[in-house]
Amino acid sequence: MTQSTKKLDANQVIEIAIRLLLTLLITTLCFQIVKPFLLPVLWAVIISVALFPIYEKLSAVLGGRDKLTATLYILIALSLLIGPSIFLSSSLIDTSSQLAKNFSDGTLSIPSPNKNVSDWPLIGDQIYSLWSGASTNLDATLKQYIPEIKQAGEGLLSIVAGFGGSLLQSSFSIIISGIFLINTHAAHSISKKIASRLTDKQHGPQLVTLITATIRSVAQGVIGVAFIQAVLGGLGMYLMDIPGWGLWTVLILILAVAQLPPLLVLGPVIFYVFSIADTTPAIIFTIWCVLVSMSDGFLKPLFLGRGMEMPMLVILIGAIGGMMLLGILGLFIGAITLAIGYELFMAWLNKDVELEQE
Repeated sequence: MTQSTKKLDANQVIEIAIRLLLTLLITTLCFQIVKPFLLPVLWAVIISVALFPIYEKLSAVLGGRDKLTATLYILIALSLLIGPSIFLSSSLIDTSSQLAKNFSDGTLSIPSPNKNVSDWPLIGDQIYSLWSGASTNLDATLKQYIPEIKQAGEGLLSIVAGFGGSLLQSSFSIIISGIFLINTHAAHSISKKIASRLTDKQHGPQLVTLITATIRSVAQGVIGVAFIQAVLGGLGMYLMDIPGWGLWTVLILILAVAQLPPLLVLGPVIFYVFSIADTTPAIIFTIWCVLVSMSDGFLKPLFLGRGMEMPMLVILIGAIGGMMLLGILGLFIGAITLAIGYELFMAWLNKDVELEQE
C-alpha cells in the first residue's frame, strides 16, 4: 500500500467519523427537543389507531369531510373525557369540603355501627371496635391514627394532582389524535415505509397490521372493559349514595386496568351498605357489585383479541407485564412487543417445518 493510499484511507476514516458524530449530535438534539411531547404523541397514536373505525363511520355519515369529522370527533372526545372527570371531581370535592366544614364546626359525627358489623369474618371485631370508638369520641380516635391519616392525605393529594395533570395530557393527546386522523392515509403510508425498512417489503405491511390490531384489541379488551366496570360500579354507589363515590369509581378503574377485581373496592362498600341500609337494597347492591366484578369474565373474550389470530393469553400477558414494567402506556407497548415476538417465534417454527417438508 502506497503512502498516498494510506493517507486517502485515513482521510476517509476521519470523514466517516465526523459524519457519524454529526448524525449522533443531530439525533440527540432532535430527541431532546421532542422529548416533552413524546408521551402525548404516543398516546395520540394509540388513540387514533384505536378509534379509527369509529372515525371512519362518522366521516362516512358526514360525506367524507375530514376536517369537519375531526373537529366533531375532538369535541365529542373532549366532552366524554372532561364531563365525567368534572362530575367525579365535584363529588370528591363536595364530600371533602363537607367533612372539613363539619369537623371545623365540631358537628362531625360518626353514626354508631350496627352490631352485625362484629359478625363480619376476620375483621369484624376490629372494625366494630374502631367504629364504636369513632362514634363516641372522634377526636381521641383520630389522634391515635395521626401518622396514618397524614400519609393517606398526602397520597390523596398526590392522586388528585396527578389526575389533573393526566387530564391535561389526555386532552392534548386527543387534539393531536384528531390531526393524525385527518392525515390517516399519509400516516399509514409512512408507517409501512418505516416497518419495511426495519424488516422487508413483504413483512413490513404485515407488521403494521399486527401492531394496529394489537392496539385496538388492548384498547377494547383491557381499557374498554375496565371503563365499563368502573361506570357500572360507580352507578351502583351513586344510587346508594355512598360518600366519596367518585373517588371509589376512579379506584375501580385503576384496579380493573391492572387486572385486579373491582371487588377489592366494592367489598368494603358492601359491608358499609349492610351496616347502614335495609336488608333488601343491601342484597340487591351486593348482587350488582358481584356481577360488575365478574363481568370481565365474559367481556374480555368478546373484545380482547377480536379480529386477530393471536391467542388472547399472549395479548393479556403482554398487557399485564407491560403495565407492571412501564405503567399505563406499557399496556400497549407490552402487548405489541409480545405479539411481535410471538409472530417471530411462530414464523421460525413454521420455517423449520417447511424445510423438513421440502
